[in-house]
Amino acid sequence: MRTNIRNIYRNICITDSVYVDIGTKKVKGKVYPRYLIRESRWENGGSKQRTVANISDCSLEEVIAIKLALKYKGNITDVLRDIDEIHTEQGLSVGAVFSLFKAARDLGIAKALGNSENAKLSLWMILARLIEPGSRLANVRLAQRHAAVDVLGLNNFNEDDLYGAMDWIESDQRRIEKRLFHARYGEKRPTLYLYDVTSSYLEGEKNEYADWGYNRDKKKGKKQIVIGLLTDDEGWPISIEVFPGNTSDVKTFASQVKKLAHEFGCESVALVGDRGMIKSDQMDVLAEQKFYYITATTKSQMETLLKQGTIQLELFTEELCEIENEGIRYILRKNPVRASEIGESRNEKMETIRKLIETENEYLEDHKRAKVITALRNVEARIVKLNLSPLVKVESSGRTLAMKIDDTALREESYLDGCYVIRTNLPVDRGSMETIHGRYKDLANVEWAFRTMKSDEIELRPINVRLKPRTRAHAFIAMLSYIIEKRLRDKWKDINITVQEGIHELSSINCITVQVGAVKYNQIPEPREIGSKLLGALSVTLPKAITCSNVRISTRKKLELKRKK
Repeated sequence: MRTNIRNIYRNICITDSVYVDIGTKKVKGKVYPRYLIRESRWENGGSKQRTVANISDCSLEEVIAIKLALKYKGNITDVLRDIDEIHTEQGLSVGAVFSLFKAARDLGIAKALGNSENAKLSLWMILARLIEPGSRLANVRLAQRHAAVDVLGLNNFNEDDLYGAMDWIESDQRRIEKRLFHARYGEKRPTLYLYDVTSSYLEGEKNEYADWGYNRDKKKGKKQIVIGLLTDDEGWPISIEVFPGNTSDVKTFASQVKKLAHEFGCESVALVGDRGMIKSDQMDVLAEQKFYYITATTKSQMETLLKQGTIQLELFTEELCEIENEGIRYILRKNPVRASEIGESRNEKMETIRKLIETENEYLEDHKRAKVITALRNVEARIVKLNLSPLVKVESSGRTLAMKIDDTALREESYLDGCYVIRTNLPVDRGSMETIHGRYKDLANVEWAFRTMKSDEIELRPINVRLKPRTRAHAFIAMLSYIIEKRLRDKWKDINITVQEGIHELSSINCITVQVGAVKYNQIPEPREIGSKLLGALSVTLPKAITCSNVRISTRKKLELKRKK
């Protein structure tokens, strides 16, 4: 039981010679702090000492408060009058780092990482990507403005220490992922998982994963890496993996299946992937583990199914329709909104060709030496670029060009607009057609995760590390940051504010560093109304004050020297 502070106060007020004796005690070879309230009396020509109370079970903050109260116990208002004894200054930002740390603990991330120094540094890099994403050097400088040391209990560190922490978290990634997985689901493991891949461009060409490939970022002239993300059906990330930049989507699939089977101990689950992810080879890999799949067919596969008579065109309506053939279930639907969008897009492309032909005809008329063959090539090249080759042709009559539309080809091209077929081998008793349709649509959760990680909120890209382990660590840190971001987004959904704006608002809550004599602490003011709402939604209560460790963060690379150069 905590020492009764009120009784102690009654005892010490009867004398003027009471003080706090701070020392240590050794128990079984271990040294512990020892705090005693002592009384000094003058008796029979000598000083006599008496212990009034043992307050060793009090926190350091309480001990400091008692020591300060004893110093001014005659008149506590002297604390305020003695202005030379009190000094206040603006302290570090505390609101964002404290709230994000609380979220990381609630999600089990802090526990999964552990309590080592590398774990704490890794956690700071995770939080820093949400507060103000940047390089390792930027993370160090961010800690000079935010109370990362006092909240997370860090020692002095620089960018080299953060690189060391990246090496550590990469080597421990599988253990951390499994800890998070079991903490979140326990024995009730999900039965449906979503998987998708993306690419991320690189600055420079020295990254060990760097290679040329299909660049989803549309960043010309940049090598890239490929990233695979595995989530549950609600979009909560489970595992992330990095591949060389020239890796095709389907080649990333097998490792994720084996991870679910062997590392996470999942049995009889269904993996959801888009039409380019799960093909015949991937279905064989799933069959080896007795897993199921949910995917979609390509347009050419839909046409084959129509020719075979497996499905019929009239079955495509706004309502779901299911056909089963040879153990495979096909869920059919036509999205009228998407059909209209595709038709409008096609018409806009054809109008672009018409305008180009008009421009070329005007040029041919005004420039008698211009070659018709050159104008034809220009139009044909644009037709190919807009994927209109089967539908549109350009012909010349004298020095005039004309567009010819193949009506038959246009009808064949448009009759499947907005139509899609979802394919699965999941038994009927494991999921209805509505469930299967919904789970396939849930792939948008993975796409949203990628967009968020690659946006300004977390900045997965550009990647400014070179070594393979650190590239994997960078992606893993970004994934853990996204888990926290998703939590904040869910908690703040009823507040008219984005996650970025919310974190920025919390970052404005700064400590006030108060020094009274030799005693120094960080006092936390009451937040504004919007800050209180954000904290309340996260169930966060900021303390009135936190300790002041006096640890000074410094970078190895000095900005002053860089400016002089």
